[in-house]
Amino acid sequence: MNAINYDKLMTEQIKSADKNSRLLLHCCCAPCSSACLERLKDYFKITVLFYNPNIEDAEYARRKSELERFIALTGCADITECDRDTAEFDRAVKGLEDQPEGGRRCAECFKLRLSKTAEIAERGNYDFFATTLTISPLKNAALINGIGEKLQEGRRAKWLYSDFKKRDGYLQSIRLSEKYGLYRQDFCGCRYSLRNDLKNS
Repeated sequence: MNAINYDKLMTEQIKSADKNSRLLLHCCCAPCSSACLERLKDYFKITVLFYNPNIEDAEYARRKSELERFIALTGCADITECDRDTAEFDRAVKGLEDQPEGGRRCAECFKLRLSKTAEIAERGNYDFFATTLTISPLKNAALINGIGEKLQEGRRAKWLYSDFKKRDGYLQSIRLSEKYGLYRQDFCGCRYSLRNDLKNS
């Protein structure tokens, strides 16, 4: 069975979209956002959503600040955030704290963040919603796109498919991070991921 080419699907969606289409783009950090925004900025009116209740306090503040700085420097999008309820994340992953990176805990985290993105996109009359998460070589693009596809059901806002790591997207994010002097973290931000990394090191 052939794997779905989500990058090709995104290209087809972009071609059929109106130039005034509004996109709500969930972002996890400035480095991941950089190459994604570069790829999308000429096709959509973009609002970046920084919603990451999985990220701990100090790391959250640093990533948010860097994303705001990058947006201000490039002017490629607007930025918004919503309530960061860490208890909501804890409830979503309860019982999965010791799962390995990329396992069931991550899937529940993706569902939580993308569900909120879909809800805000619908309330805000956006045409599309998406996430930068697929730029990471460590993230499962098929899983993320499957979640997004389900969340668009019954909504006006449609899921924008993506696999931003394609076409050297991840490498470009590294180049842009160097260009703008962006802080690049070495873990997803989840305390359980960090704890398990330390446990296994």
